[in-house]
Amino acid sequence: MSKEKKIVSFRKILVSAIAAAGIVAVASPALAAGGAKHPRDGGFSFEGPFGTFDQGQLQRGYKVYREVCASCHGMDHLHFRNLGDKHGPFWNPKYPNPNDNPVVKALAKELQVADIDSETGEALMRDATTADKFPNPYPNATAAAAANGGAAPPDLSVMAKARHDGANYIYSLLSGYVAPPKGLKMAPGQNYNPYMAGDLTPFWEGEGHAPPGGFIAMPAPLRAGQVSYDDGTEATVDQMSKDVAAFIMWASEPKMVERKQAGFGVLIFLILFAGITYASYRKIWKGVAH
Repeated sequence: MSKEKKIVSFRKILVSAIAAAGIVAVASPALAAGGAKHPRDGGFSFEGPFGTFDQGQLQRGYKVYREVCASCHGMDHLHFRNLGDKHGPFWNPKYPNPNDNPVVKALAKELQVADIDSETGEALMRDATTADKFPNPYPNATAAAAANGGAAPPDLSVMAKARHDGANYIYSLLSGYVAPPKGLKMAPGQNYNPYMAGDLTPFWEGEGHAPPGGFIAMPAPLRAGQVSYDDGTEATVDQMSKDVAAFIMWASEPKMVERKQAGFGVLIFLILFAGITYASYRKIWKGVAH
């Protein structure tokens, strides 16, 4: 093959590749149709490098979790004493040891946990103490799945870290339930949520692209006035969603504030160290030709 023919052949291959890339680029939006909506911004106080948890919001969030979410979702990585940890919902500087915090003791005592009688060896139920874990609503995953149509409710201990844009995602999901669009084919037990990950294209019989979002087994868990806040805050669905999302974020990363403070301290140290190093360099090499 001559040099001219090779060049022409190469150009044809290059044009074909560019055309194919263009087809893929055009097709991408169609393939992406049906993805979940981007979470809304909850405006949480703990966002940003200097953000901290709002203790009042954490207390409200705990109440929503305990009175609404805890009937289905466990928090297996949390102990009652964690509620009294520094920057936690019920932290009190008077009680550096959270096990001594009277509020935490009272909250734990409200619930019963399974135990074994040390004398008889028989199973029993007793008041929880600060040393106990949050009780799980189900004895095991099989029982949890059986009670919820075959899908065990996920543990919420680290849910905010397990989902992209954690707190905003949880807030948007809980407050984002809407009526399913006309033309969306749904099976019994399914609920539509535009913030739920999924692709509804196979179930869409309406006009245009499939709507954003996906199916979720959990029906809308919150309704206005479902809990009574001790601080008088109005318990709207939006407010409860924000509060419990903040609480789940704290449960997922309870040492967030300490981590941010430590990082800021390290940054200041590195800046000072860099300045001292540069000053030493200038002093040592002053007057030396190089």
